[in-house]
Amino acid sequence: MAQVKIFGLKENLNPIKERFSEIIHTCVVEAFKLPTDKKFHRFFPMDKEDFHYAPERTEAYTIIELSIFEGRSVESKKHLIRSLFEHIQRELSISPQDIEITIIETPKSNWGIRGLPGDELQLNYNVNV
Repeated sequence: MAQVKIFGLKENLNPIKERFSEIIHTCVVEAFKLPTDKKFHRFFPMDKEDFHYAPERTEAYTIIELSIFEGRSVESKKHLIRSLFEHIQRELSISPQDIEITIIETPKSNWGIRGLPGDELQLNYNVNV
């Protein structure tokens, strides 16, 4: 499971949301070995007065937050981060300087999905990658 939130200035984020979602999904599926049908993305396009960032960032500045079940290896998380930076720069021309990625891991028991606590779900994929 990976829930993804993407924050950015709406005039920059809105035109690329679909492609951004495809890039993130491809990277997450590859790094975490998730089934391709596990795509949960939410975009938060923001007004300039509501989105403050450091002066060395540009208006392309984007924050990506991933909430995931705990269990992924440090290597798989680093692979995901590197892959996101690379693909976003290559395919959307957004500099890694303007991307921040946070991975938030929680125990499966802290999730409620399809009427069950997450640790009671029968998953069709392995979290320990």
